[in-house]
Amino acid sequence: MFTRYKGEILTLLGAIFFSFNGVIAKLVLTSGLSSMRLTQVRCGGAFIFLGLYIFLRHRSSLKAKKEDLPLLFAYGIIGFLLVQALYFVAIARLNVSVALILEFTAPIWIVLWLRFVKHKVVPPLMWIAIFLAFSGLVLIAQVWKGQTLDPIGVVAALLDGIVLAAFFLLGEKLTAKRDVESLMVYGFGFATVGLAIAMPLWSYPTEIFTQSMNLQGRFDAFNLPGWVLIAWVIIMGTIVPYLLVVKGLKLLSASTSSVMGMAEPVLAGVFAWIWLSETWNFIQLVGGVTVIIGIILADKARSAAH
Repeated sequence: MFTRYKGEILTLLGAIFFSFNGVIAKLVLTSGLSSMRLTQVRCGGAFIFLGLYIFLRHRSSLKAKKEDLPLLFAYGIIGFLLVQALYFVAIARLNVSVALILEFTAPIWIVLWLRFVKHKVVPPLMWIAIFLAFSGLVLIAQVWKGQTLDPIGVVAALLDGIVLAAFFLLGEKLTAKRDVESLMVYGFGFATVGLAIAMPLWSYPTEIFTQSMNLQGRFDAFNLPGWVLIAWVIIMGTIVPYLLVVKGLKLLSASTSSVMGMAEPVLAGVFAWIWLSETWNFIQLVGGVTVIIGIILADKARSAAH
């Protein structure tokens, strides 16, 4: 069974790790570290750990042709820097599950890319799916009550959906040429360089590593030093899930992987409910379900278009 559904299983496991990491990352963000600095230590740490391992064990896989570097650079900046940075901005201002619902509009953007950029025929089911998805977003935001969600958080999460779509599309193309591990080293490497230029390492708030962080929610009686939570974010919340998802993407298509990833918002809602006591009202729950249905229909329509 594992061999038959290996791609699906790997992608779902990646979604589990990513969704749980949302809770841990939020603890770090609410302890004073900015979203961009967390992205920097996450990418940099993952690049060091994974890069050293690949260099010592399979350094030949790191070779790249000159003409491949621009695409690898784009993959690193889009898929590893922007996806994470926008995600952290979103979860710092929104409930984790709400942020992920908005982020996983990615399959919709993939379809719009096919229709208006690639000029492919989009079946009627696609327009129904888009209508459902955005109707669901209206229900989640409850716009008739006035602004109930942080506008910056909503914008960041929606932009994250767009760059996540690009991540899947680029990943589908690149995994056909390279092994997953070396592709990730380049991704994290370019993201790390970009962040180091924007935010010099010598100004990094290193005191965050020794700061005592409250675990909040059901575990608010406990504290852990910052380095423990940050180490979790780097290893179990970045390296492991990225490896799982990109390996799954190598076996599946971008569209299938993006829909499988829709398990992440649901799982994140469960983790946030158990740990942080984050809740939705009934209308928001209906909206979340509607968004998910719309995204699933969007993927089916995209498959039909091919």
